[in-house]
Amino acid sequence: MQVNIKQAIRLFFSNPSLDMVFIEAIANSLDADASKISICISIDELGKQETLKITVQDNGVGFTQERYGKFCKLLQVEDSTHKGVGRLVYLYYFDTIEVSSIFNKQHRTFLYNTSFDEANSNMVLEPIDSQEQRTILNFSNCTLKRLSSYNSILPDSLKRMILEEFLPRFYVYKEEGKEIEIDIELKIGKVKKNQFIGNRKVTISLNDLPVLKVEEVNASQIRMFEDMVLQYSIEKKESYVAPFIITALCIDNRAYKLSDIISSDNIPWGYELIFLLKSSIFNGQVDPSRQTLTLRDELLKSVKKIFRTKIANIIQQDIPSFKESNEKTRLSLSKSYPHLLGYFEDEEIGIVSRSKSLEIAQQKFLRDQKTVLEAEYLDGEKYEKAMDLSSRSLAEYILYREKIISKLETITNKDSEATIHNLILPKRSILKNNQNVTAIYNNNLWLLDNKYMTYTTAMSERTMQEVVEEITQGVEHGSDSNRPDLAIIFSDNPEDLSCKVDVVIIELKKRGIKLSKTEEVISQLKQRATKLMNYYPNRIQRIWFYGIVEFNDEFKLSLKNEHYTPLFSKDTLYYKENEWYLSLESDIPYKVGTYILSIDAFIKDAKAHNEIFLNILKEGFKVSKID
Repeated sequence: MQVNIKQAIRLFFSNPSLDMVFIEAIANSLDADASKISICISIDELGKQETLKITVQDNGVGFTQERYGKFCKLLQVEDSTHKGVGRLVYLYYFDTIEVSSIFNKQHRTFLYNTSFDEANSNMVLEPIDSQEQRTILNFSNCTLKRLSSYNSILPDSLKRMILEEFLPRFYVYKEEGKEIEIDIELKIGKVKKNQFIGNRKVTISLNDLPVLKVEEVNASQIRMFEDMVLQYSIEKKESYVAPFIITALCIDNRAYKLSDIISSDNIPWGYELIFLLKSSIFNGQVDPSRQTLTLRDELLKSVKKIFRTKIANIIQQDIPSFKESNEKTRLSLSKSYPHLLGYFEDEEIGIVSRSKSLEIAQQKFLRDQKTVLEAEYLDGEKYEKAMDLSSRSLAEYILYREKIISKLETITNKDSEATIHNLILPKRSILKNNQNVTAIYNNNLWLLDNKYMTYTTAMSERTMQEVVEEITQGVEHGSDSNRPDLAIIFSDNPEDLSCKVDVVIIELKKRGIKLSKTEEVISQLKQRATKLMNYYPNRIQRIWFYGIVEFNDEFKLSLKNEHYTPLFSKDTLYYKENEWYLSLESDIPYKVGTYILSIDAFIKDAKAHNEIFLNILKEGFKVSKID
């Protein structure tokens, strides 16, 4: 049966990298018991990828009749550690691979390309007198349009990549006393002036490997499998070098890296960490291209948890400063996300990234929410869980409030009035009947008072005509283009036109303005009152006015002369019941409460109220237990 090689390449290698050419060539050389491998990479000039050529030479047993027969047949393998398709990756990047192999006084040559077929190959086998044992692969006619990274041809980068890939196999060789030497050389025909990449040569030997310690791993939670060990190395290098970490599963004598096992965030600079997890459960658990792990999701999840827990214990013992950094991360998460206390995996904090710890906790939180919400009946346990989840959802909202307050605290006289305005309620917006839970994030009227969250209608910088029409349920009352900064309307029954409403009017002034501009807030409130009093007490039963400004001694004196009374606040707050007549003919004035508060009082009072809720919730979560 013949195989369409082009189709096989697309099937098994949908998205390979040039690195895989080197990996496959070295793997084949090692399978041939080679102890010395030489790789020469040549290119006429950087940027001319079509001139890229690679030569790989080794002293292995060569293409004997048996090995050549296996090469000609895809998927024919000796054991589960081999896949039988790796050589296809050669043809993903090169149209022609010339093979020359000397073994047992015989010399075999052939071309490997997309037309290769054992029955019709151009293979030549001839006797020779040489006792030499040598195989050479020449890769030419490169099909690359561009190099995704020069690291793919740089000897130093390739050295690290090869060491990482073959660490498990190299350590076996080292234990067995074998010698392996791999030379990698880059030759560039024309090196341009100021070009940082030039001719370079490096050597890999087993002496480059750090000494690995071995610890058994308790894998009893993975049914039927307990033959698991961890090989690891922790070395302190130069303190100015970023931490280097390898976490991998040993699969078929190769390292399959798991990049999400440990984060470098909390690892001090200068450390090089290697962790290799070995078990028979991993044998053959990669796809033919060795790019994708095929372990079941449930099993992989358990393996990762075991891996992280073991690493965490080792790092805390071997890197003293890690424990301190880990504790800082734990405290930071607890402070920033108290509603998730009890959902964080304590043994994984600092091992995985901060964002990963948060993601895991949020997933658990959402899972519990889903369980409770989908329950048809709440028994005692689920009822307690529902109460706990409700508290946590409330805490999440309180944390959102804290962010808004923090933003307000950064406002200076360089910021416009609109900055404060938009944080309370975006300009020109109208919100109706706060029925949608998500609507509580569309406004921050709670900054003034929590009771204002139960509005019927909230209006930002809409005309007085619109405000009045809202109060009178659409009845037009002439035009009035004056715009109060904020208007809030409350009704016990919005659908009943005879039901009276309460109204709150708020005027804002930015920081750093002159006294005359600050005092305008009082005259503006009087103008709004004059307009609204026409509907009092028939349609409006109560009115409150708020002026939010920046205070100074001159303005305080002005308020004192107007007989405003100071009230308790975290900063400055004045109150007065102003008396207004409905018309010139009116003899009895109506009293309307007016609050004038500083911007700092507005912020600090809201912060104090919010902190009370947050502290109560935090303490509750600290003592609660998550099963």
